[in-house]
Amino acid sequence: MIGSEGPWITGVGAATPLGDTFDAIADRLLAGQSGVDRVRGFDVSEHPSQIAAQVDRIPCPAGWDIKAFGRRPRLEQLALWCCAAALRDAGWWDHRASVRLGLILGLGAEWSLIWEEDAFRGGDRVYDPRQDTEPLVKIIRRELGLSGPTLTLSAACASGNHALALAKRWLELGWVDLCLAGACDMAVTPMALASFGNLRALSRRNAEPRAASRPFDRERDGFVLGEGGVVFVLEPAGMARRRGARPLACVAGHGASSDAYHPVIPSPDPRPAIAAMHQALAEAGLDPDRIDYINAHATGTPVGDAMEAAVLRTVLDRAARRVPVSSTKSMTGHLLTAAGAMEVLACLVAIRRQALPPTINLVDPDPECDLCHVRGEALPQLVRAAISNSFGFGGSNTCLVLLAV
Repeated sequence: MIGSEGPWITGVGAATPLGDTFDAIADRLLAGQSGVDRVRGFDVSEHPSQIAAQVDRIPCPAGWDIKAFGRRPRLEQLALWCCAAALRDAGWWDHRASVRLGLILGLGAEWSLIWEEDAFRGGDRVYDPRQDTEPLVKIIRRELGLSGPTLTLSAACASGNHALALAKRWLELGWVDLCLAGACDMAVTPMALASFGNLRALSRRNAEPRAASRPFDRERDGFVLGEGGVVFVLEPAGMARRRGARPLACVAGHGASSDAYHPVIPSPDPRPAIAAMHQALAEAGLDPDRIDYINAHATGTPVGDAMEAAVLRTVLDRAARRVPVSSTKSMTGHLLTAAGAMEVLACLVAIRRQALPPTINLVDPDPECDLCHVRGEALPQLVRAAISNSFGFGGSNTCLVLLAV
């Protein structure tokens, strides 16, 4: 089968607005179910956008003290759960001390909420290095007993794709025997909701939360904030095969570029994003017409969706009429730092279930977003090669090619 000798994804750990296991998330993605609702946990009555896709619960890893785990900051709970669950899913939990196990994790800035709460309490607003996200990787390394290199990534929405790409490189260079890679973010906070809301980047369809995230639709009015995390186990194909591991997919190619244009607004020049996609396809050794599914970055903003559609039409060329495209942000919201990892998971669902998750709420497709859309309902289809695009704030463009094994 294609992609059998590249690094394999053999495990996944997740806590998302659609669930906290691969099968639960897959079922809801393919059923076209939205995780968006009115924000819980703080007062949103004065916010222009009052909806988000939130995580209902973060499970406690097996064998851990539930009360002690519950006292940890939520981002810490999320990252520990995702890493531990991924190792268990891959069958490495009981053997993790016997290998050089690395960790590459994109992390969102939950510490901003700590600063915000401190300010409301009349705090001194002095920077405390303990509130930064970098020590979280040290906590995970200590709690899980990781002996390989560890790295914190900060590339906005593209962090998850970069994490998997770097894990692939570390494995190829022999720096690690296997690697945890992914991203986590708990961005549904008063400050984030106010900041993006004041930028008019968020949907204001507060009366109909589950219809609010509308990528590629003519009536889209912004993205919906989301939260969650997804972490994967990557290992060399030979080692995975020898131990009889279940492969979810192969990480076959990665491309990256920068717009160098604006902190938030997408660049009107599509060439950097096009270059990232071409680079990923070249590394995977595939022509565009061999792609069976694309999970688009499309967030539901008027400018961003149209720009990505133009990029896809250029890269796919004549195949643009037949290569299916969807945006699962219509169901999960925009997980910000964790968006790329969430959408890699959506691609794994397509590969394993042989069905394409849809773009829900795509009632009236925008002519400027003319693509082969998977609208409303899942589409049964053989998926041998899938692409996940993640175009982060500030112009960080990434493309990941995943192959069936």
